[in-house]
Amino acid sequence: QMQKQKKDCKRARREGREKERKTLKTKAAMKAIPKTKERMRKADVTMEEDKQDAEILADEEDDEFSKFFKDRKNPKILLTTCQNPSYKTKQFVKECLWLFPNAIYRPRRDYAIKEITQFCINREFSDVMIIGERLKEPYTMIVSHLPEGPTATFRLSNFLSNKQLDNTADRTEHYPELIFKNFDTRLGRRIGRMLETLFPATRDYDGRAVATFHNQRDYIFLRVHRYIFDNMKAVRIQEMGPRFTLRLLSLQSGTFDTKFGEYEWFRKKEHDDDKLEWYI
Repeated sequence: QMQKQKKDCKRARREGREKERKTLKTKAAMKAIPKTKERMRKADVTMEEDKQDAEILADEEDDEFSKFFKDRKNPKILLTTCQNPSYKTKQFVKECLWLFPNAIYRPRRDYAIKEITQFCINREFSDVMIIGERLKEPYTMIVSHLPEGPTATFRLSNFLSNKQLDNTADRTEHYPELIFKNFDTRLGRRIGRMLETLFPATRDYDGRAVATFHNQRDYIFLRVHRYIFDNMKAVRIQEMGPRFTLRLLSLQSGTFDTKFGEYEWFRKKEHDDDKLEWYI
């Protein structure tokens, strides 16, 4: 009863403010800006204010991904899993093969990650992606850009396949358009470029498919939609799947090497202590 009264009072105050704004129009008091965690985020010295900063662009001209963006050549990705993957992990692999059109799957067998990496380098693969699992669910995703790295390890969660979603759009073989949102730090921009190199260099706009990587508080949410124009002012979207969430655990220079590898960034326990500090 008390909670209902509070909600009623809150609604009455809101309706009163809206009525006042309509009456006074331009003379009404400014609408209060809500205090969200994003607005109270702690300042980060690596935050990019200018996306076209000359120093950043100069660094990217010579980084490991520059060849992809200069040559505009489609990637060649080897996708594998842990040994004896579960049904849910196999489902995830199936969705990845649709999401990344230039990927091929090979069973893991008894090969170590270093052996797989060297195999891919010898056969001129551009990337290797390894899916790990825990409790028969896909749990980690290692992405290594070849031949020079870097290697990112992500925590994988909240996976839903196309069949698990309601009212999904029909899938086609068109290459999707890409949207990267809130990759605002230098680390975030680097991760965004790495994820972009997993997709074809060209876009099929006729397919009206778009894959969105939305970063919020260091969680990267993937959604894939088809958009439909009803007219020049109205557009509808329909989800196609898959749907999953990534969280960066580490970014390592070079290819995968847990013993002698040099880490550019590593998520520590204290990184999660401050709820208003994020790194991507």
